[in-house]
Amino acid sequence: MREHASFLAESEVETHGKLWMTQTSSQELLIRINGALKAAVMAISSFIPGAVQAEHKSGGRGPITEADRVSNRVLHEALVRPEEGWLSEETVDDLARLGRKHVWVVDPLDGTSEFIAGVPEWCVSVAMVEDGNPVAGGICNPVTEEIFLGARGAGITYNGQPAAASAKAGLAGTVVLASRSELKRGEWERFRSRDLEIRPMGSVAYKLALVAAGRADATWTLTPKNEWDVAAGVALIEAAGGIVRSSANSLLEFNRKSPVIPGLFACGRNLAHDISQLLLKWA
Repeated sequence: MREHASFLAESEVETHGKLWMTQTSSQELLIRINGALKAAVMAISSFIPGAVQAEHKSGGRGPITEADRVSNRVLHEALVRPEEGWLSEETVDDLARLGRKHVWVVDPLDGTSEFIAGVPEWCVSVAMVEDGNPVAGGICNPVTEEIFLGARGAGITYNGQPAAASAKAGLAGTVVLASRSELKRGEWERFRSRDLEIRPMGSVAYKLALVAAGRADATWTLTPKNEWDVAAGVALIEAAGGIVRSSANSLLEFNRKSPVIPGLFACGRNLAHDISQLLLKWA
C-alpha cells in the first residue's frame, strides 16, 4: 500500500472547510479524523493484503492480524483526549465510556477477512459519537485510494470533493451493496425478484461510505452488527443527506453498554420508505 494524495493535508481541510463547514467544532473533528486515518494507513502500509498471517479471536469472533492491532494502537494515540471515551473492536471495553459525552467508536480494520484474502474491500473506520449520536466520521480504503470525510450539518467529501447520497426514487434499478458472506449464505435470494441491481461487497463500513458518497443507492443487512462496524458510516450518510435506520425502521443509538445493534438499512432519502416497507416483511 502507498500513501495517497486523496488524504487532505490539515491546511487543505481548513481551506476547504471555509467553503462547506458550518461549525468550527466539525472542522476541528475532521482535521483530527483525517490525521488519524493518515497515521493508521501509514503504520500498516508494510502489511501486504493477501499475504498476512491471521489468528482467530477467542469465542469464534473472527480473524485478527497484527495490522488490526497496529492500526488500533495508532488510532488511539492520535485521537483520544482525557475527557473522551473509546470503543474499538480491538480494545477490551472500558465501560467508563458510558459516562462520557464524546466517545470515539472505531474499527481499526473493517473487513479483516477481505484483507487476509487480498480482496480490496476493507477499510479503516473512525467515528465521533456525541450523546449517543455519530456526529463525524471518516473511512479510508487504502487499496482503492478512497477517503470519505464528513460531519453532521457540514456535508461530506469523497477524495476531497463534495459528495452527497443518492437522489434516486423507486426500487427498480436501485444499486444495492450486499454482504459477500450473506450472499453466499443465500440470505439475499428473497430480494432477487425485486428488480434490484445487487452488488457483492466486503466491509460494511466501506459499503456505508460508498452509499454516503452516492457511489451506490443503498445497502442493508438483517444480521446484527457492532457499533464499531457502522458508526462512521452512519455519520457519513446522515451528513450526506441520507437515511440510516434499523431493519425495523427505528433510529440507531450508540455508546450503549452492549455495542450490538440490529440489522440496518442505509440509502438516499427518496428510497427510505420503499426500502423500509420491503425490509419490514423480513425483520
